[in-house]
Amino acid sequence: MREYKIVVLGSGGVGKSALTVQFVQGIFVEKYDPTIEDSYMKQIEVDGQQCMLEILDTAGTEQFTAMRDLYMKNGQGFILVYSIISQSTFNDLQDLREQILRVKDAEDVPMVLVGNKSDLEEERVVGTDQGLSLANEFHCTFIETSAKAKINVSDIFYDIIRQINEKNPEQKQKTKKKSFCNLL
Repeated sequence: MREYKIVVLGSGGVGKSALTVQFVQGIFVEKYDPTIEDSYMKQIEVDGQQCMLEILDTAGTEQFTAMRDLYMKNGQGFILVYSIISQSTFNDLQDLREQILRVKDAEDVPMVLVGNKSDLEEERVVGTDQGLSLANEFHCTFIETSAKAKINVSDIFYDIIRQINEKNPEQKQKTKKKSFCNLL
């Protein structure tokens, strides 16, 4: 079974943990509790292939940015999350993407841009067109989601797996596996 290291990044309060927990456990986390770092495992089937996902839910707060280079170096796919009700969380993504490309020393990395909290349409400040435009600039997929309403949550993870498979077709597993958990 192929293993995938997925990193969920974005500013604090955008719903990174809510999306991850909704996908892995099928529950919505109502209360905001700032994450330092959480790792989740989930086995899924994508296009007839069994996949083991190791999902790293990262801190959105500034004091933990030093750890980011390490996740970025080891991650295979990146989910960049912003809140559709916060312009500043959207604006923060440009720097995050540039940091990923710098750390990975690559021009193109499997990535999904996610506009979360689509259930709060009446409070929207970041338009869908802005998300699509940024995704075009980033050369990545764009999906609007709601962790609360379970809208498009699984799509994010299936999409990133397909991108990783496209960019890096099945490789022989190395004998020694590195996990995010035993890097720190």
